[in-house]
Amino acid sequence: MLTRSDDLEILLTVVDSGGFSAAAEALDIQVARVSRAVSKVEKQLGVSILNRTTRRVELTDEGRQFIETVRVGLQHIQQAEEDIMQRGELPKGRLRVDAASPFVFHQLIPLIQPFKEAYPEIELELTSNEGFVDLLEKRTDVAIRIGKLEDSTLHARPLGRSPLYIVAAPEYLAKRGIPKQVNELGQHDLIGFAGAKILNRWPLKGLDSITPSMISSNGETVRQLVLAGNGISCLSGFMVNKDLAEGRLVSLLESEKLANTGREQVNAVFYKSSSVARRISAFIDFIQPQLAL
Repeated sequence: MLTRSDDLEILLTVVDSGGFSAAAEALDIQVARVSRAVSKVEKQLGVSILNRTTRRVELTDEGRQFIETVRVGLQHIQQAEEDIMQRGELPKGRLRVDAASPFVFHQLIPLIQPFKEAYPEIELELTSNEGFVDLLEKRTDVAIRIGKLEDSTLHARPLGRSPLYIVAAPEYLAKRGIPKQVNELGQHDLIGFAGAKILNRWPLKGLDSITPSMISSNGETVRQLVLAGNGISCLSGFMVNKDLAEGRLVSLLESEKLANTGREQVNAVFYKSSSVARRISAFIDFIQPQLAL
């Protein structure tokens, strides 16, 4: 007897979400339904796929190999179904997009309405995370990532480069003076980031990393602190270009800046065998030429 694809999809969701309850919530079904589906698959295969613990479920050795094959197989089935149903039609269905909150605020939100008008059948779900997210764990289809990519299991579409700027508000500079040399930054209030140490490595000659007097885990919070005159920070162009053009912020130490540090890269990433490829391509193709990086 063949295993039903919906039971396999439930099993896959249990693995990706880390538990039966989380899978039930993600799929909007009862936990009992999840448990029955997993038990049914294991009974038909004659092996244990999952090791149950009090905190989460983990794959057995047999389960790990089986799940990867199932994942590819289900993606092929879903892609084949979509290709047939959507031939000659606009892409449709849910698209889960994740990006750091400043990128969502300054780059994506202005494009959402025209995107919805161009692709009315795509249901966008936007999430904001300040660090890198596990696309499987968070059930994310495409993520916008800033900086050098390390994960070889992901496919990347370059969106462009966003220069870094050392910035401060005119009001702050009027009170504290304008630093002319890198070593003068030690006399100023510097606003940095919590958690990701690389974000406190400013692209300046002779400067390894800063010692911030104030930190935040959120890039938009850092921007607002700088705008309010609390100090100097290093921020990406995609979030401060307009502030610089309109005089709310001033760019400092331009002659001392280093280029091509890796942090300027902006990419859209997704799994190579993603079954929502048409929706992803539609989204990336739409936003890329309109981004102000």
